[in-house]
Amino acid sequence: MVRRIDVSGSGGVRLAAWEFADPPKHPCREGTGGPGAVLLLHGLMGRAAHWAETARWLSGRHRAVALDQRGHGRSERPADGPYTRDAYIADAQAAIESLDLAPAVLIGHAMGALTAWQLAARRPDLVRALVICDMRASALGAATQREWGEWFRSWPVPFATLADVRKWFAEGDPTLERPRPARGDYYAEIMAERADGWRPAFSRRQMLQARETYAHDAHWEELALVQCPTLVVRGPDGELGRAEAQEMVRVLPRGTYAEIQDAGHLVHYDQPEGWRQAVEGFLESALRA
Repeated sequence: MVRRIDVSGSGGVRLAAWEFADPPKHPCREGTGGPGAVLLLHGLMGRAAHWAETARWLSGRHRAVALDQRGHGRSERPADGPYTRDAYIADAQAAIESLDLAPAVLIGHAMGALTAWQLAARRPDLVRALVICDMRASALGAATQREWGEWFRSWPVPFATLADVRKWFAEGDPTLERPRPARGDYYAEIMAERADGWRPAFSRRQMLQARETYAHDAHWEELALVQCPTLVVRGPDGELGRAEAQEMVRVLPRGTYAEIQDAGHLVHYDQPEGWRQAVEGFLESALRA
């Protein structure tokens, strides 16, 4: 079953939250979802549907809800934003509170992971445990913003077919060092059919605006304020290096580390079984504690 739930985010922005399976038959005692409820936050350019497989296996024990963040998926894309850190954090808080998920497990990928740990630092009462997937705590830098702008301009839009989308992002993208079939599937999910072909379902200008608000700053201080059990997950070919990931674990008061072999930035797409084993093992330990 797929169920959409509309949520009012910061400033009244309409957000779409999704359940991709039936909620557990025996929810925990606190709130609708109980302390084992999960909120899944996708990365920049992503959408809630990227978590569909993860949400389905989580739903055996948890109420798992994935959020289309502002500017993404079926959520509202206000022309003037804001697309700030405060707005994304407030949206996640609104989803937890309006859906009665607290205290929730937050699972975030890339930008979604940053939102998750910033919320956990600010509102520890709302977060029971945290999974950070391939997001750096160090500043990404101004040069990366220019590189992203150039990368967006390199996209050969419109794509004639979804097969063309998959092929370009899996093989043709000049930023790739080697083919990654799962990457093609990931990007096919964020395209929409228009009169002239397939184009991004989001505004690339807005994506750069959202990235601008976190690319120039380091986020170590907020990471150190996260008190709940936290798993830092990376793949050897991802954006987060091993040394930085291990330093993040050291900074976190209750941090643990997992490395998924043969995975890149899209860990949950590249190696879904390895991702599942790491997350399930962590949650079993963290929620029991």
